[in-house]
Amino acid sequence: MTTHTRTLGTTGPQTSALGLGCMGMSAMYGEVDRAESIATIHAALEAGVTLLDTGDFYGMGHNEMLIGEALRTAPPARREQALISVKFGALRDPGGNWNGHDGRPAAVKNFAAYSLQRLGVDHIDVYRIARLDPDVPIEETVGAIAELIEKGYVRHVGLSEVGPETIRRAAATAPISDLQIEYAIITRDIEREILPTTRELGIGITAYGVLARGLISGHFTRERQLGANDFRAHSPRFQGDNLRHNLDLVEALRQIAERKGVSVAQIAIAWVLSRGEDIVPLVGARTRERLTESLGALDVTLEAADLAAIEQAVPANAAAGTRYPAAQMAHLGTEQ
Repeated sequence: MTTHTRTLGTTGPQTSALGLGCMGMSAMYGEVDRAESIATIHAALEAGVTLLDTGDFYGMGHNEMLIGEALRTAPPARREQALISVKFGALRDPGGNWNGHDGRPAAVKNFAAYSLQRLGVDHIDVYRIARLDPDVPIEETVGAIAELIEKGYVRHVGLSEVGPETIRRAAATAPISDLQIEYAIITRDIEREILPTTRELGIGITAYGVLARGLISGHFTRERQLGANDFRAHSPRFQGDNLRHNLDLVEALRQIAERKGVSVAQIAIAWVLSRGEDIVPLVGARTRERLTESLGALDVTLEAADLAAIEQAVPANAAAGTRYPAAQMAHLGTEQ
């Protein structure tokens, strides 16, 4: 299997070509298997994956503790290669409801203290607020992370789901390693303004949602029943006519994948990899089987004819439905 590294921006760390997004191991996508989750993290590290992405609000701390356990039980060499990216700031209540975001400097440092304890590490490699706090200037939030860097608790400043103006203001405050944002064959909004801005400033992209939460994995069907605790049960792209339209796009991708002898998921991940060396796709594999499939994308070479066929099958803006429900779209802060 081909392995190589990419840089999260000109000031960020070297990471593997693919990162592992661990959110689904704790929340948002239905029932989980703790033992299989830890085994999947171990398998990812063994395969050369270095970047592990989490959020302190994923399962209200559960995901960080899960990663901490996986790191404690991994071979020392694998544990030392791991780079941990943490999102913070989302406010929740005991019922799991969402109550905005807190980017105040005191809160940033408080969140970091708890994350370090749950993860069982002495520093966080990339630290970022999950969504912009509309009541706190980004300069203050980024400045607080910069202070944590000075004290050795954090290595790099990241951003998440913000647009060009905020990116520029943040970069004028401290060096920014990367922007974490959704990017996939059917989610290409960043190509208009955000990607040109990050490339101008030397900021990398950590792309999440590369399989659109399983929608373009090739494994999702119209008949699948989603539980109330599964985010997709409330996502516009997974509803009614939207779902039927989007799965028709997947079938068009399947024809291209079959001609190359690979899976739909591998085509989708390889497409994101093809967009530039400054982009690191996060794969949300929750099992070793899905991880193995995702890693297979590293061996897929998309020729010009393949890329043209993908563009024809799934042109920009072809997806039906927004990527989040309306209330969440209104608070993304991506200035689009």
